[in-house]
Amino acid sequence: MNTYNKFASMVLLLLFITSCQTNQNNITSVDDYNPYLEKKENKSLQKATEDLNFWEKKLEKEPSQYPYMAKIASAQSQIFHTTGDIDYLILAEENLIQVNKLTNYKQSGYLRSLARNYISQHKFKESLELLKTAETNGDNLKGTQKMFFDVYLELGNYELAKTYLYKIKDVSDFDYLIRLSKWSDHQGDLQAAIKYMEQALTISEASKVDGFMQWTYTNIADFYGHNGEIEKSYKYYLKALALNPDDAYAKKGIAWIVYSYEKQPDEALRILNTISQEHNAPDYYLFKAEIAEYQNNLEAKDENLSQYFNAVANTKYGNMYNKYNAILYAEDLQKWDEALQIANTEIANRPTPQSYDLLAWTYYNKGNYVNALLIAEEHIADKTFEPEALYHLAEIYKANGKIAEAEGLKKELLESTFELGPLMEREIQKI
Repeated sequence: MNTYNKFASMVLLLLFITSCQTNQNNITSVDDYNPYLEKKENKSLQKATEDLNFWEKKLEKEPSQYPYMAKIASAQSQIFHTTGDIDYLILAEENLIQVNKLTNYKQSGYLRSLARNYISQHKFKESLELLKTAETNGDNLKGTQKMFFDVYLELGNYELAKTYLYKIKDVSDFDYLIRLSKWSDHQGDLQAAIKYMEQALTISEASKVDGFMQWTYTNIADFYGHNGEIEKSYKYYLKALALNPDDAYAKKGIAWIVYSYEKQPDEALRILNTISQEHNAPDYYLFKAEIAEYQNNLEAKDENLSQYFNAVANTKYGNMYNKYNAILYAEDLQKWDEALQIANTEIANRPTPQSYDLLAWTYYNKGNYVNALLIAEEHIADKTFEPEALYHLAEIYKANGKIAEAEGLKKELLESTFELGPLMEREIQKI
């Protein structure tokens, strides 16, 4: 064989090997999810809008019927979840405040509805106060106790969260199982988290209630992704979309698989651009900015970050995007005073390891490695298993010469690269 033929054969072999490797990573198919991206009537939005109009007309005819306000708030909450339009979450809050005033804060169902709204707004302390009132009222106590677990977990009061989890224990109850799954994940036991979510999945599928099944499908898809079971994750996002073609969360999950696992940034961007036509959430800009940075398109990255900050400048978002803002100020914009202010606000609101992580990470980016280490060792190390916080901890260890500790975390982080994404994977490799 002459030199040219040998060279050509080697090229063909390399192309074949590369093709095989690429195909091994490609678990998604455009044919699977494209039908859900095509412009169609949003049935979820249509239904919620019809409900809103119906109950508004009923209230107009009978202004004294305060239960109609709760129905209106429910429809407004659904519109928020379907479209991402923050105005509807705030309108729902206003109606729920009014109905609770009219009932003198004596009906726990209305109190829990407002508490749920406050959770969406990251007003966890306000939510807790409402739940305390509901607990005193005593009606449907189990429902209140379930929400106590949710709020105490968000606030970082893990002992009380555990106490309320024990109070609602019922291994045949869907609500208990999903909370036990969440608790297991908090403790770093992903296998147990998946096991309990799978048990909840069995219950939700037996119920044949689309809302239950859709919620469970997206949550178990998340867990499978965290566990490196990407094909299963993809399958369950598709199952959620089969139930509700307007599920923006499931579409975003598929976009992440396409970007982080398959390394197809252009296709991920196409999916995101389609989602954001109907669902407005500031974090889409952050996803697009990450893709742009991955593609070395710094102009597009800056444009998306600019659009993100324009979006979250809306005061109605309150503290909902504090985490993202603090990290952006610390890393990209180097506005450390602003980052420190946000981090301290988050610690005051909920002193969790994740909140302290914002503070430690800001000090690290500012070059104050000693302060970063002091905070990290007291409030983060051995207190969270969240991969992003562990990555920050590894960098802080490395900067302080604690190489063995950093290397130990590096091994763990390399198992979470799908969740963290390609950009962070590059940084992890440097630890």
